[in-house]
Amino acid sequence: MNWLRQNNQLIIRLAGSLLAIVLLGMLLRGENGAEFLSALQRISFSYFLLAILSLFVSRVCTAWRWHVLLKSADIQISFLQTMRLTFMGLFASNFLPTTIGGDVARLGAAIQLGYDRAIILASLVVDRLVGMAGMIFTLPFGIGPALAIKSAGLQSFALTSFYQKITRFIKNTLSAFQIWLKKPYALFSSLMATFGNMAFIFLTIYILIIGLDRFVSYWLIAGIWGLTYFVTLIPISINGFGLQELSVTFLLVEVGGLTHAESLTIAVLIRAVFLITSLPGAFSFPTFSDITKQNINN
Repeated sequence: MNWLRQNNQLIIRLAGSLLAIVLLGMLLRGENGAEFLSALQRISFSYFLLAILSLFVSRVCTAWRWHVLLKSADIQISFLQTMRLTFMGLFASNFLPTTIGGDVARLGAAIQLGYDRAIILASLVVDRLVGMAGMIFTLPFGIGPALAIKSAGLQSFALTSFYQKITRFIKNTLSAFQIWLKKPYALFSSLMATFGNMAFIFLTIYILIIGLDRFVSYWLIAGIWGLTYFVTLIPISINGFGLQELSVTFLLVEVGGLTHAESLTIAVLIRAVFLITSLPGAFSFPTFSDITKQNINN
């Protein structure tokens, strides 16, 4: 009983991911399974490579967003080092149980390298909040179509989740922005990097859909991904695994006009592209020589 009590959050996340996967599996029964395989075969390798390239650019923008915050807080770090830590966090987030697992990995590695614990932690909080602020701009493109879906329960759930996230966002923003409130240029630059990151994520999904010879508006994709982003922040899955795919599939069917098989294909390919572009992080963990060199510099 003690073990269950101590690990209840992990159990809930695991159960949530398993339930989402089961629901996705149910979509593949019968003809949908054959259509899913057919849809996978329809996407050419060149489109898949373009999607990987697009998402890699978005990852660079993510690293730049954090780098701007670090430099403005007088942390002496090169952009290459920030890139390494960012990709390490992206890679670690594939396996850690929470959506902030990658941030925890970045924090641990940065502390190992001798950087100031308090500033690194604050910068990671602000980095995440700036990313969330950027995603808020996509909601007008997604909430309208979502409200048109004939499901009162879904609408209520979506609006409640949105309200909770916004309330928490405002509270966290006021407490975490102390260092950067006096540096508006750094915050603005960080937000611009966020918009770059978002633009290439949406382009990645757009490329994959075009690869299926289907069309969904770029701005509708932005709205769909924005809604998916906030849904996956709800702590009922392991790093959004399963929940992200289920949300993308549902929204692409209901508001994007794709079939279940096509939508699930896009959802699976999005996960694959995210995983592939995080692979450089597997080689980015700080080595003993990195730690020694940084400590000597400090």
